[in-house]
Amino acid sequence: MSLKANSSEIGAIEHKKKKLPMPDVFIILFGFMILVLIASYFIPAGTYERSSVNGLTQVSTDSFRYITAPSLNLMDLFTSIHKGLVAASGVIFLILIVGGVLKVIESTGALSAGIHRMIGLAKGRQNILIVIFCTTFATLASVGVGANLAIAFIPIGLFLARSLKLDPIVGVAIIFLGSYAGFAAGVFDPTVTVTGQTIAELPLFSGFVYRSAIFVVFLAITAAYICHYAKRVKSKQANSNAENVAVSATGEAQEADAAPDFTFSHKVILTMFAASFAFFLYGGFSFGWGITELSATFLMLGIITAAVGKISPNAFIKRLMNGAGEVMYGALVVGVAAAVIVLLKQAQLIDTIVHSVASSLDGHGKIMAMQLLYLFNLTFNGIITSGTGQAAIVMPIMVPIGDMLEVTRQSTFITFKLGDAVTNIVTPLSGTLMACLAIARISYVEWFKFVLPLVILWIAAGSAFVAIAVSINYGPF
Repeated sequence: MSLKANSSEIGAIEHKKKKLPMPDVFIILFGFMILVLIASYFIPAGTYERSSVNGLTQVSTDSFRYITAPSLNLMDLFTSIHKGLVAASGVIFLILIVGGVLKVIESTGALSAGIHRMIGLAKGRQNILIVIFCTTFATLASVGVGANLAIAFIPIGLFLARSLKLDPIVGVAIIFLGSYAGFAAGVFDPTVTVTGQTIAELPLFSGFVYRSAIFVVFLAITAAYICHYAKRVKSKQANSNAENVAVSATGEAQEADAAPDFTFSHKVILTMFAASFAFFLYGGFSFGWGITELSATFLMLGIITAAVGKISPNAFIKRLMNGAGEVMYGALVVGVAAAVIVLLKQAQLIDTIVHSVASSLDGHGKIMAMQLLYLFNLTFNGIITSGTGQAAIVMPIMVPIGDMLEVTRQSTFITFKLGDAVTNIVTPLSGTLMACLAIARISYVEWFKFVLPLVILWIAAGSAFVAIAVSINYGPF
């Protein structure tokens, strides 16, 4: 009897230890698609009249009306996946090309040698390296490069985290969170900032001093938060006698790599890597280059890398394909996330959501109304994660509300910009976030627990900046 009892007790304990596996990223996104399909039967469709002004689509704020629109059906659910992949094809192919080229660069040993060199110069001070990486990607994102491209650079972050004997969350955080800290300010962002300020009829890039202050504060909060988390990780490793074990991107323990020699060819390759960004930024500001030109820039970088690294043409193609294969999963996540937006547009629910929230702001004071508008945009950004798309929908509605409240156009714009950034780091509808987690093999629940305190800090900081902007009549007008 005692043996049977012990056996049953052991079985019960083992049963309790078993946990339901976290659904795959694609299952989570498909769940959101089903929710949109169901919502199409209960939420009335609505629309604003739109017109094209100077090449931009603007919304007539007093033109909202409910319309009769067919509810979504099963065929819409599945065709949206194809439509989402097509809609996001530019980003998808960019991810594949950048991922492939990064694999070519990585195969030369330049990244490994360069990171180890940085680690050596920092003399093991992980906080310095975290700040350097966060600042680098924040700066890139603040000038329009980096936020959506974080996916392709996650392998670099994971490699650095492994070299520092930290977990994959740190590797994702220094790239992804660093990028969005810079994106939140958008100091000289030629896409979202330009689109929002054009709709608000503001001088392009005006108010950059205030946005620079936002950049510094968000970056400081983010870097400090990651450093604090990294310290906790190291503390746990020390307590478990795991000082000499690094964590790989797959979550497997392994010995830290020995530092390779930093050769002249490595220096040339990394210099060309940095120069390619400068080249693209010049083209972006001078000639309006976009995703297509960025893909071409990386392909040229890959060919130059192969020449410097003495990689044969066949070996170059093989490594390029291997790299593209490694990021294929994450690239497809972007397309499926876009399918959710396709369904929302097809059911014509987006304008209904915008109208209902905008109507609720009547009767509030300046600061309170702008805070509510900020919170609305935070929530709406959880659904529409495209900055330019959100600007085209929301800014034409926010501008007249700000005018009625006698709030400066610049304050209205900064309310939009901050609301456009924060929830990107936590919403599962962000293709960039979900792709980054997929590449690093980090569950969404694990990421949510890690990033939630930072989200709260970002929301508080953004709220303070909105209140200050309204209080000081943040200009130029």
